[in-house]
Amino acid sequence: MNSDNSQNKIVTRFAPSPTGYLHIGGARTALFNYLFAKRNGGKFLLRIEDTDRERSTEQAVDAILYGLDWLGLNADEEPVFQFERANRHAEIAHELVKQGKAFKCFMTEEEINAQREIAMSEGRALRSLWRDKDGNGDGKYVVRLRAPDDEAQIVIDDKVQGKVTTKGRNIDDLVLLRSDGTPTYMLAVVVDDYDMGITHIIRGDDHLTNAARQSVIIDAMGWQRPIYAHIPLIHGDDGKKLSKRHGALAVGEYENFGYLPEAMLSYLLRLGWSKGDLDIVPIEEAIQLFDLEGLGKSPSRLDFAKLAQVNSHFIKIADDKRLLELTLKFAPSKNLQFDDNQKQKILDAIPFIKERAKTIIELIDLTEFAWRTSPILINEKAQKQIENDENNIIDEAIKSLKEVVDWNGDNIKEVIHKIAENKGLGLGKVGPIIRAAVTGGLIAPDIHITLALIGKNETLVRLEAARK
Repeated sequence: MNSDNSQNKIVTRFAPSPTGYLHIGGARTALFNYLFAKRNGGKFLLRIEDTDRERSTEQAVDAILYGLDWLGLNADEEPVFQFERANRHAEIAHELVKQGKAFKCFMTEEEINAQREIAMSEGRALRSLWRDKDGNGDGKYVVRLRAPDDEAQIVIDDKVQGKVTTKGRNIDDLVLLRSDGTPTYMLAVVVDDYDMGITHIIRGDDHLTNAARQSVIIDAMGWQRPIYAHIPLIHGDDGKKLSKRHGALAVGEYENFGYLPEAMLSYLLRLGWSKGDLDIVPIEEAIQLFDLEGLGKSPSRLDFAKLAQVNSHFIKIADDKRLLELTLKFAPSKNLQFDDNQKQKILDAIPFIKERAKTIIELIDLTEFAWRTSPILINEKAQKQIENDENNIIDEAIKSLKEVVDWNGDNIKEVIHKIAENKGLGLGKVGPIIRAAVTGGLIAPDIHITLALIGKNETLVRLEAARK
């Protein structure tokens, strides 16, 4: 692991805690870090912050890795697991004690509570009774950082929030090592970022207060601070903090809803970043354009209507065979199983209906006219159209379509035009009745394309069934 933080190469990181799944806010953070690294020819790294042993789970780790892989946000090196580096974190804490920048604190729980009350009454952070003492006390101890003097100023020149100043009196004597010798989150993050050579930290603005505390540790070690960019959190459509009610779901759930990963990336990019009048930006273009200057200061709002619009765009331009494969994955959830003939019909139909689809799941419904085998269900509206066939359009269609040798859209279209001409009717009186008979009221493309996709035999079977 590189411990030289002075290198010129930009290195970013995504550092989730495996106490839950990868949610949309975390995915956006990962995306921004990924884009900034790639835009500048740097490295994007992943760190699993699993020091909370009670809440960290292997399932959550797997879900995080799966979500990042699904989105294509792959780290340039193997992930770092924070818990495995506990000895290194403790080493730094003891080094700070040697330098007099940290100290052993033997305060009891009662003393801590008393000092905390005093600190609150004086409008400052906690100060330990042991910060200016030498020697050892009795019993267990924690290692605390010696906080800056009350009037000192810790200045963070944040790329999003601007200059953020914190007074020393608001920084407590941070615990670096607990009484059992295990490192705290605040210490572990600083040491890991340094050892990983992290140059830029892009994360949620709920970590802004941590930046000041972590900077004190960094300064105490004489290390170079990373450049910070704290981004506003994502809110729901009502402007309130994002919750499950709004859609703060695991990234895997969005996959299950039928969204494409490239659509999720493009949508997440616009939740907090902008450049000119750009709207839907594919990842390849985003890598060329992303910069910290485009990050906004105001919280973004999760908008499912906009997400559906973006997803629809990417479905339209997606490869048809890929769409088929994705569509087939959803078949079991609808208790469907397609044979090879039906799969081919779906594939043939996709180019004609994918412009209407907002999700992959919708492709199953939109291609049903083609893959459904007789007998088909006929809805009430279609049944009325069939019953009102006073011009015997269905009979004429059966007779004429049987004669078509080369079954394709152009020949079918010609036959339907001739039926209308022979009956002295407009196409608007002919096509809807044939459509009702062969689709049962399902959404379908133009009638000649629909019949071509259904196939000659199936078309005639459906027409015959409608006539009975």
